[in-house]
Amino acid sequence: MLDIRFIREHAEEVQKNAINKGCNIDISSLLELDSKRRDLQSKVEELRTKRNENVSQAKGSRPTDQMIAEGKVIKDQIAEIEAQFKDVDVDYTTLLKKVPNMAMDDVPIGASEDENVVIKKVGDLPKFDFTPRNHADIANERGWLDKERAAKVTGSRFAYIKGDMVKLQMAIVQFVINTLSDDAEIAKIAKGAGLKVSTKAFIPVLPPLMIRTEMYDAMDRLEPSDDRYKLEGDDLWLQGSAEHVLGSMHADESFDESQLPIRYLGYATSFRREAGTYGKDMEGILRMHQFDKLEMESFTTADDSLNEHLLFVAIQEYLLQQLKLPYQVIQKCTFDIGKPNARGIDMETWLPGQDKYRETHTADYMTDYQSRRLNTRVKRESGNLELVHTNDATAFALGRIMIAIIENNQTADGKVNIPVVLQPYLAGKTVL
Repeated sequence: MLDIRFIREHAEEVQKNAINKGCNIDISSLLELDSKRRDLQSKVEELRTKRNENVSQAKGSRPTDQMIAEGKVIKDQIAEIEAQFKDVDVDYTTLLKKVPNMAMDDVPIGASEDENVVIKKVGDLPKFDFTPRNHADIANERGWLDKERAAKVTGSRFAYIKGDMVKLQMAIVQFVINTLSDDAEIAKIAKGAGLKVSTKAFIPVLPPLMIRTEMYDAMDRLEPSDDRYKLEGDDLWLQGSAEHVLGSMHADESFDESQLPIRYLGYATSFRREAGTYGKDMEGILRMHQFDKLEMESFTTADDSLNEHLLFVAIQEYLLQQLKLPYQVIQKCTFDIGKPNARGIDMETWLPGQDKYRETHTADYMTDYQSRRLNTRVKRESGNLELVHTNDATAFALGRIMIAIIENNQTADGKVNIPVVLQPYLAGKTVL
């Protein structure tokens, strides 16, 4: 969440930013509650001081009846004001949590995703001497995909992935882990993007697939909760992306500046209800309730965080280029970047079977919005204790990137040419 001191000093900008992000919140109401809260806090502190003075006067001697009476009055007054403070504090905290992160100056102002901006297109679209098929037709024909039996066992939007498609997914996972856990590869990517950043490699992580309500809420990723899966009888949710359990793992911890950046690459099976999307992209595995993702997460100082975001974007482009997949880079507008984001970039990869670009990646620049509630800090070399900044981004959503590989590399006889960089992870095979 935002620092209340920043909100007090920049109320008009914060209100305008909330409107641009489509967030319905009245900043003036928040500031009224803030003022009332501080006033009650001050009164309680004054009464506690008065009570301490009263106790001090009685030290070493028997308290007089007047002292006892005064002490009781003060105690009752404190209890009454603390009760008022508790009510105000609940309303204040609820409103404060609704205030969105400030969008960066270069984020386009827009009221829908239609106002996102295409920054660039990379790669030539494939040309076929036949009508390209979608991934579902190919996967079903080759015995790689079984949604009918999955529906029998779990319901719609689940699938059994089988055979060579499983091998393809594991090859992608190994390729990404090997690439991002190599300092030299990170240095090459940073140099190619013209970025002066740490070349520290990512630490691969297999994170928990569940998260407590408190941590999910602190990450500001719980809402919309109707898109999440709650475990009945437990204070646990199935996470919707590895970043949710990676970003929260250092809650209430402090780093030394020399430890940063800390970069994680999480591989996790994730879960989303896809609420409100009934009938959309039902064919194949584009939009599923359960899906596997490789997700990047990092912790940096405030000074380094924007360049870290740009590094994550450069990594996404590098990985797509290694697979020889055509894509476009999208700068998301204020409405579409999300409440906790200061900036957001999407990658959309060309899918010949749909004859369109579809989203395969997103990169979220969060500044200190998450770390303020998580209380994750860094001790700077100057001695100052500051909030860390967080970034998260998709390395690959495995289902979607396999769709892109299958559709862009399909042959007339329904086979799939394997990208060269993946062939070493598939025993040298060139075709699936």
